[in-house]
Amino acid sequence: MPAVFVHGVPETAALWDGVRARIDRESVALELPGFGNPRPEGFGATKDDYADWLVNELERIDGPIDLVGHDWGAVISIRVVTTRPELARSWAADVANVFHPDYVWHEFAQIWQTPGQGEEFMDSQLAVPDDSRGDVFVGFGVPEPEAKKLGRVLDQTMSRCILDLYRSAVPNAAKDWGDAIKPTVAPGMLLRATTDPFGDENLARDMADRLQARVEMLDGLGHWWMLQDPNRAASALVGFWKSVG
Repeated sequence: MPAVFVHGVPETAALWDGVRARIDRESVALELPGFGNPRPEGFGATKDDYADWLVNELERIDGPIDLVGHDWGAVISIRVVTTRPELARSWAADVANVFHPDYVWHEFAQIWQTPGQGEEFMDSQLAVPDDSRGDVFVGFGVPEPEAKKLGRVLDQTMSRCILDLYRSAVPNAAKDWGDAIKPTVAPGMLLRATTDPFGDENLARDMADRLQARVEMLDGLGHWWMLQDPNRAASALVGFWKSVG
């Protein structure tokens, strides 16, 4: 019975190393195509492409599966559990507000969604030395050693996949996927990091109601909660899994 972790933007599967080391069970961290690995030939890197990719990955894993998603990994995980419920025993996800029909993308996303501006932004980031690139994550509360690791993962392939992914979700992910939002067959938990600048309490609570998912508050933690406090992150997940049975 594996736990399957899905990362977001701009990250790789290594995001989950600390949490996985603190849970006493089989686990696997999937790596989005183009994120720390080559972009497959012909892969469009749209939200639908990534959702289809996740379905294919889960179908290859012997279940039952406890699915955990962060950031875009959360969005595509919610998409999968609402359209292919048989693939997961349970699911946990953060930033559920991003899936809400009323969600408005944050400033960075709007830049990435703008042709020309997005490319300029990514190229400017790639020009920053790897060790300095992590400074922005320190500002979000990520411990410096982990922030430096996170800053090193962006490359040309990832940057263009990010642009294609965000441009496939205008004005938001719910435009195409909203009709599938309904109570999930598998028990779900929405993680709410209280200092996440990309979160929205009201929209997240509404999503919890729509999905009939429980809410786990991560007080004092931000967007990269699993790097800030992997012990609390692991404890929240293990407690949820025990409640599932």
